[in-house]
Formats: sequence, structure tokens, C-alpha cells
Amino acid sequence: MDADTLDRMLLAGSVILLLAILAVRASVRIGLPSLLIYLAMGILLGEAVLGIHFDDAKTAHALGFAALVVILTEGGLTTKWADVRPSLTVGLLLATLGITVSVVVVALVAHYVLDLPWELALLVGAITSPTDAAAVFTVLRSVPLRPSLRGALEVESGLNDAPTVLLVVLLSAPGGIEGGPLGFVGIVVYELVGGVLLGALAGLAGAVMLRRVALPASGLYPITVLAIAVLSYAGASALHASGFAAVYITALWLGNSELPHRSSTRSFAEGFAWLAQIGLFIMLGLLVSPSDFDVAHLVGGVVIGAVLTLLARPLSVVVCALPLKLPWREQGFLSLAGLRGAVPIVLAAIPIAERVPRAVDVFNVVFVLVVVLTVVTAPALPWIATRLRVIEERPRDAEVEAAPLEHIDADLLQVYITQQSRLHGVEIGELRLPPGTSVSLIVRDRTSFTPDLRTTLKRGDDLLVVTPRRDRGATERRLQAVSRGGRLAGWMRDDE
Repeated sequence: MDADTLDRMLLAGSVILLLAILAVRASVRIGLPSLLIYLAMGILLGEAVLGIHFDDAKTAHALGFAALVVILTEGGLTTKWADVRPSLTVGLLLATLGITVSVVVVALVAHYVLDLPWELALLVGAITSPTDAAAVFTVLRSVPLRPSLRGALEVESGLNDAPTVLLVVLLSAPGGIEGGPLGFVGIVVYELVGGVLLGALAGLAGAVMLRRVALPASGLYPITVLAIAVLSYAGASALHASGFAAVYITALWLGNSELPHRSSTRSFAEGFAWLAQIGLFIMLGLLVSPSDFDVAHLVGGVVIGAVLTLLARPLSVVVCALPLKLPWREQGFLSLAGLRGAVPIVLAAIPIAERVPRAVDVFNVVFVLVVVLTVVTAPALPWIATRLRVIEERPRDAEVEAAPLEHIDADLLQVYITQQSRLHGVEIGELRLPPGTSVSLIVRDRTSFTPDLRTTLKRGDDLLVVTPRRDRGATERRLQAVSRGGRLAGWMRDDE
């Protein structure tokens, strides 16, 4: 590659990226997920239209996994532990037992209805059963779901890649699954448990390091967090544990730790995740050859999609929810909210890379399935959530950004009072912050002033709060409690 080639690539890449970003706005207007537009852009750029040739399944597999690492990192950083904790059991069951039920049901239909051999039928079941983190994190967070439901779906999408990736890799290998079903179950348990433990260890070590090491520039904190998450994935993979489980747990731990510049870190991760999604879906669109599609692929994709939506997913949810006695409304939404996206298409590239017979047919069926399910399911989810009454409107938390003040062993918190926050109308004295903590400055309508205890907070205010480092956690919890419960937080109920 010479400089001229690089210049042309940068020109084409920047134009495509800008068009993809503008496509997000268009997708919101027409009510369709942006992944469909990105897939369409990839197909248009491909050999069938503009002539860019890309058929390297191994490269697509590797780059797809790299993009998923970034997407899972953003998902973990922006997930609240308070939302995940009550639904952790549901999410874990859906990611393990639920996946098993779904794979078996889809494989039976693929074998007996579509007349696929058992090897391909199991491959189709394993490829299509996992929900997609990118789709879940982007689509569901625009719906004001009950936190327990959202948490269950996020945990499931963050952890269900481990068993399905392993199953697809083993089924695609020339030797198949060694050790039989019991051996496979043992490997899955080791990968999941090992990935979770390694992820928690990396998250704990990373949080301790970031709190104790004052980096010379605020922009280094987001990069460091991303590096820790990637290290967690790579380290777990090197030990043959689940890298996807590890990176999600690491990011979840870091996202819920009291780190410097936490808000800017999340913003950086969100932007980087969008970049990963755009590149991932455009690449997968490039991998598609429209000339290879026939009626059998369309019929197969629709049939498997219908089986997943109407039979496999609901059955897996019922089996997992049975011992937990979940309300039927929540079971209904969980059954319909199993979104598919990039993960099944990336997994479908693995058999092609391993030269499995009829792997291209499986890839085309999966591609049709993802498109059909996304078009049918994703736009309807807000309406479904409303009809099932699983929506919960809650006051939005105040936005808190922190920076270390090393020389005085304190932290500077920047607090933004959102439009939904109940901090509006509260006096400084009514905050009841820990002793030694003070609101030192308020910026209102671009004018700054020093408040006193009788100063009333308003929507849109930016507050600078100085707190001793030992009291930072208590200060943040108190501010968020008042943001949610108003001036009587802690008096009328336990908001803290």
C-alpha cells in the first residue's frame, strides 16, 4: 500500500462513515433498526452493485469477533448493576438452558421439515439461537422497560455467545464434538465459569488501578478502560475460557465502579461501539452475494424465523421462567424480544471458513432470517411493551462526572440536572450531603455563581461538588437518591 492508495481509502471510508451516521437519523424516522440500513449499504458496495469484492469468511469471522468485543464493552459499561442483579438468574438461565432448548427445537424442525442432515440442522440451531448484544443494547434501551426485564435481556445477550460459539466451532471442525454431550457440557461450564471469574478479576484489578493512578490527561481514562476490557477478552481466550463472558463482566464491573471521568468513558465507549457496529454490518453486507440466493433460502429463512419466534423462543422462556414464577406478561415480552442481529451472521461465517459442505446455504438462510426477524420484531417492540404493560417510567438520574484532586485527597464531581430529575426545586441545604462535602459552584444559563444553603437548584444546572475521596460514593448515592425521590428522599422511603 502506498500513500495514494491510503488517501483513496481514507476518502472512501470517511464518506461511507458519514453516510452511515446520517443513516441512523433516517432509520429513526422510518422506524427501522439501523443495522438493516448498514447491511443494505454493504450489499450496495459489494460485487453485485458497485463491485467491491469481499468473500474472505475467515477475515469476516475475526473482525466480527473484534467488533463484538467493543459492543459488549459498551454494553457492560452502560449497564447498571442495580438493574442486572434482580434478573441475573433469569439472564443466566436464558443464556444456558434457554439456548439448549432453542437449539434442539430449531434442529428438529430443520431436520424433519427442511430435510437437512443432522450436522447442518444442529449448526442452524446453534447459529440462530443466540440473541445479539448490538441489537439488544441499541433497540431495547430506547424502550422504557422495567429494569429487571432490560437487565435479563442484557445479561442473556452478554453471556449466551459462549455456548453457541463453542458449539458452532466444534460442529464446523472436521472431527466434530469429542467426548459426547457430557464432554461438551463440561467444556461449556468451564468456559462460562472461567470467563466470569477472569472477567470479575480483571474488572476489580482495573478499578483499583484507575482509582489509585492519576493519569496525566482525562482522555487517557477511556482508552485505559477499553484496553482493560480487551485484555480481559484476550486473556480469557488464551486460557480457553469464554472471552465474551469475560469482557462483558469486566466492563460491567468497571461501569459500576467509582472511576474518574466515568461519564466521558461511557460516551467514548458508546461512540466506539457505534463505529464497530457500522463496520461490522457493512462488512457482513459485503460478504453477501445476492446472486447466490434462491427460493429455498428465502423459504428456509422464513420458516426458521417463524419457528424461533413462535415456538423455540417462547418454549425456552417458559422452561427458564418455570422455577422463578415470572409473571406471564414478562414471559410474553421476553419471548418476543429475543433480537437477532450480527451474532448469527458472524457465526454463520465460521462453517464457510472451515469449508463445511452447504455452509453457503446456511449463511444465506441465516441472513434472510435476521433481516425478516428484524423488520417484523424490532419496530413492534415498543407497542408490545405498552400492550403487555411492562413499561416503567422513572425519573432520570442526574448525570455525574468525576475528576480526581490528588493533592488534597478529594474528588471534584460535575453534576448535570436533567429535565426529568427531581433535584429541580431542591435547596442546597436540603441535599443533606456528607460532612465536608460542598456545592462550590453552579453554572446556570452560562452564568456561574457561588451558592449558599438557600440556593434552589433548577433543571439544566451544572453543579461542581467537592467531596473527600472517602465520601465520594456516599455523595453520589445521595445525589442520585434526591434526583429520583426529591427532597424527601430518605425520609419517606429508603431511596439511598
